[in-house]
Amino acid sequence: MDALEILSDLENVFPYFQPIFSADEQRVIAYEVLGRYQSDGDVISLGPFFHDDQIPDEYKYEVDVLLVKKALERAMDLDEDVLVFLNRNADLLMYGHGEPFLQELLTFERGGLSLKRIVLEISDRNYQGDLDQFDHLIQYYRTYGIKIAIASIGSESHYFERIGELEPDIIKINLQALKSTATGLNFNDVLFSLSLLARKIGATLLFENIEMSYQLQFAWKNGGHYYQGFYLHSPAAEFIDRDLLNFRLKEKFHDFITYEKKKLEAVLTTAEYFQATVQEIVVRNKKVGYETLFESLIKEMDKIAFRMYVCDEDGFQKSANIFKGENGWNIQSDYINKNWSWRPYFLENIIKMRHDQRGRLSDLYCDIETGETIRTYSFPMNGNEYLFIDIAYQYLFEHDQLL
Repeated sequence: MDALEILSDLENVFPYFQPIFSADEQRVIAYEVLGRYQSDGDVISLGPFFHDDQIPDEYKYEVDVLLVKKALERAMDLDEDVLVFLNRNADLLMYGHGEPFLQELLTFERGGLSLKRIVLEISDRNYQGDLDQFDHLIQYYRTYGIKIAIASIGSESHYFERIGELEPDIIKINLQALKSTATGLNFNDVLFSLSLLARKIGATLLFENIEMSYQLQFAWKNGGHYYQGFYLHSPAAEFIDRDLLNFRLKEKFHDFITYEKKKLEAVLTTAEYFQATVQEIVVRNKKVGYETLFESLIKEMDKIAFRMYVCDEDGFQKSANIFKGENGWNIQSDYINKNWSWRPYFLENIIKMRHDQRGRLSDLYCDIETGETIRTYSFPMNGNEYLFIDIAYQYLFEHDQLL
């Protein structure tokens, strides 16, 4: 892209607006500002211009501040609760120590635009400058009410660390990863960790690049408050009716809710079945050893489970592992006395089982040893012994509402 051509033809530089929809209101809650340039009748994205390291920052700033001005002039006509997302990489934000850009925003504030409506979507992944100064500038902007969004999930090792340091108001999650089997395999685990972190710091999740219905469902299921993507609405030169997708989103959410209710009912029904089956076997084998107990359990759960063991309430394993391999069930005695209290939710589940005197069926998780997606059914045998039965992926697959 010819930078000089753009700089000499700034009247053909203009913003496009991509709407962002909210889950709770099912309407437009914000717009992301995107740069466009009209050349020979074609409208082209200015993304390559801003990402080109060969173009000087002062050129980029001149084009960017023009886009911001044009966008905010238009935004003055929007409802006062509609947010405006402005993309800023660290180099562009630090131009002139961040002061010229802030002064432009303050000009609009004096004109009646609340800076609480401004969201800076920032990225520092390729920034070579002083991160402490950058972070200080971010906090300075926040004193004016400006919100901070951190850009989509990347592969950078410092991503979670940066979220913890910046404590953004909004975390954007790129759903392009769902298109790839390779990256999609662990995406749920990464997202789960990210959602926990977001909850801890009070951040909102925004899912972007939603291009298909199943991606919208994924975003809804995983705690997304805001949604954005071509499936909902493509970027355009004009704003849209805020309630354009209200009916459609309500219908979609109704379908998602119905589906999730069926899954939850299936999980509850399965847990009740395991409760009745395991309780009867445990009571019948109350005065026998572990070996006889496991033999009885295997007869009933041979096509359901692949591992069984007993722990005390502190997480120390009292029995051997009974493990189903390619050649049938095997005894793994080296697991005796291993401790599992370090596992997430282990002690919490022990206390709940002791209090309720009922078994519990876990959420889906990835088994450390087999790498498969499984669930675990745990059951209080008596005051100090708890039975754990790992449910095989094959069984979950055959009863797909458990996945």
